[in-house]
Amino acid sequence: MNRKQGLTMFLKAVVFLMGMPVLAMCLFWLPEVASRDAEANPETAYLQYPFLVCAFILSFLFCIALFQTFKLLTYIDRSRAFSERSVHALKVIKYCAVTISAIIVVGILFVVIFIEGDRTGVIMLGSICTLASSIIATFATLLQKLLKEAIDFQLENELTV
Repeated sequence: MNRKQGLTMFLKAVVFLMGMPVLAMCLFWLPEVASRDAEANPETAYLQYPFLVCAFILSFLFCIALFQTFKLLTYIDRSRAFSERSVHALKVIKYCAVTISAIIVVGILFVVIFIEGDRTGVIMLGSICTLASSIIATFATLLQKLLKEAIDFQLENELTV
């Protein structure tokens, strides 16, 4: 195993270790927390299912982005980083990150407009998550453009020779 494969293997392990807690949280922790919150606050119990649906959608999008990252690392391992498949993987990551940001912003607006009480924590956590996914979307867009230009340059040079 060369150095590049060792590095991508480490990054694949990190991606895998990021995905497992998210799946475990969705399957075990979130339904229990939503149920306890509904029992403790009957006036907002009607929000239990919309919260779970949004959380599952966000987690699903996050897992899709992680899977695309895993595929991208596999392309790098196989020396196929400069391919249309890599560009497509970055495009999917970008769309997932943008969708996650949009859903969180809609959630923040819902909380601000319709929920009474202390909303500072929800707004702050939502803002941080929106910023993080916006940064990921921007970075994926930049990498996608650079990779597309590199592929075009590579094709142009192959046609010249």
